[in-house]
Amino acid sequence: MQQVQAAFIGSGATGDGTLTYRGRTYSFTVSGLGVGGIGVSTIDARGEVYDLRTLQDFPGTYAQGRYGFAIGETSAGDLWLKNGNGVVMHLKAKRTGLMLSLGGDAVVITMRQ
Repeated sequence: MQQVQAAFIGSGATGDGTLTYRGRTYSFTVSGLGVGGIGVSTIDARGEVYDLRTLQDFPGTYAQGRYGFAIGETSAGDLWLKNGNGVVMHLKAKRTGLMLSLGGDAVVITMRQ
């Protein structure tokens, strides 16, 4: 998943990504608003999806908890997301920019056709 995130107490993010599920790849878009953090960064996040029983359970609104930092290309951080269908994502975030991120978001994932 790739995102651009900007924050000054409140935060906003937009981006896209791909999900590999049962040997096929599916594209999606992601957008969100939240609280916590300061700065601007791009995020390249990769990780695991848990409790995904059907592809239809993947899109929707997720609660996201995040922490991390970026100073140029030096970064660290994690993203934890969970939706109402019980799907959980744990993503390791590689950031580029200048950002201190600690907070929560509401994130909407939409499948592309």
